[in-house]
Amino acid sequence: MTQTKPASTQTDKNTLGPARERTVLDHVLERLAPLDLPAKDHFESYLRHKWRANHKPKTIQGSFTSIMLFLTFYKGSGKSDITQIGRSDLEAFIEHEQDRGIHISTVKTRTASIVAFIHFLMDQDILPLSLLKKRIRFKLPETLPRAIHPKDVDTLIHVIDNARDRALILLLLRTGLRIGEALGLTVNDLDLAEKKVHLVAGEKNDTGRVVYLARDALFAMKRWLAVRNKEETYLFYGQHGRLSYSAARSRFVAYLKKARLDQKGHTVHSLRHTCASELLNAGMRLEVLQQLLGHEDIEITRRYARLTDKTREEEYFRAMALIEKGGIDGDY
Repeated sequence: MTQTKPASTQTDKNTLGPARERTVLDHVLERLAPLDLPAKDHFESYLRHKWRANHKPKTIQGSFTSIMLFLTFYKGSGKSDITQIGRSDLEAFIEHEQDRGIHISTVKTRTASIVAFIHFLMDQDILPLSLLKKRIRFKLPETLPRAIHPKDVDTLIHVIDNARDRALILLLLRTGLRIGEALGLTVNDLDLAEKKVHLVAGEKNDTGRVVYLARDALFAMKRWLAVRNKEETYLFYGQHGRLSYSAARSRFVAYLKKARLDQKGHTVHSLRHTCASELLNAGMRLEVLQQLLGHEDIEITRRYARLTDKTREEEYFRAMALIEKGGIDGDY
C-alpha cells in the first residue's frame, strides 16, 4: 500500500512550487544571492519581513535597491561589520549619492528605506537604539504642480478618436486618479448609475476612496464599455492583458503631437494636476480635494492652492486698484 505523504505545513510565501506564480520576493532574493554584502543574512530577513507584512511589490523592490546601494557603499568604505555602523556612514552615503547627481527627492526616498532597515536591526537588538536618536532632515525644492491650460485641454480632447483612449484620458482629467490607479481598475469598480468609481486601494497608500465621473467622462466611459471585450478583466487593456503604463504614456504623447502640444512639457500626471487646479478654481474646499486626490497630508494638496487660488489673485488686483487710485492713507 502506497503511503500518502502529509501535506506540507510550510506557510512562507517564498516556498517555491511548480504551480506557484513567482513573486517579487523571489526576484529580489535571486538578485541578492550572488552579492557579497555586509549583513546579507539580516538584509534577507528584512525583505522577508516586508513580504510577510504585505508591502506592495514596488515598495519591496525600492527597499532592495536602496539598501543594496547603501551596503555596497558601506563595504566600499572598508567596513564589513554592520554592528559598527554609525550615523556618519549614513550621512556619507547621502553625500555620495548627491555627488553622483542623484536628485534630492530620490536620495530622500532611498534614505527612508535605509532608515527603516536600520530600525529593523534596532528592533532585533543588532544595533543600539541611540543610533538614530536625531532625525536626518532634508531641504527639498518645493516644486509646484504643472497644470494644462484650459485651451490646451480642449485641443487635446478634440484629437482623441479612440474610444478606449478617450475614456482613459477623460477619466484621469475629471477624477484626478493616478495613472497606475486607473490602469488597475476593473469594470466592477464602476458605478455608472451613481457616476462613481470605487478605488479599493490607492497607489501610494492602501486607503480606498470614491471619485466621481463628470458628464463628458461618463459619456466617454459608456462608449468604451459598449465596444470593449467583455472577457477582459481590466477596464483598460491592450494586446497582452492589462494596459501598461508605457503603452498608455506612448498613446498620450502621440495625442500631444497630434494636437501640436508636445513642446509644452505636459505629462500623463499633468492630467491629475489639471483636475485638482480646476476644482480649486471652481471653489472646492481644500479638505474635499484632499479626499478626492487621496493625499494623506493636506500640505501636499495645499501646493495646488499656491498655484491656482483665484481668490488670492482677485484680492491682489482689488487691493492694487485701490492703491492706484490713491485710496489709502498713511505715511511710509
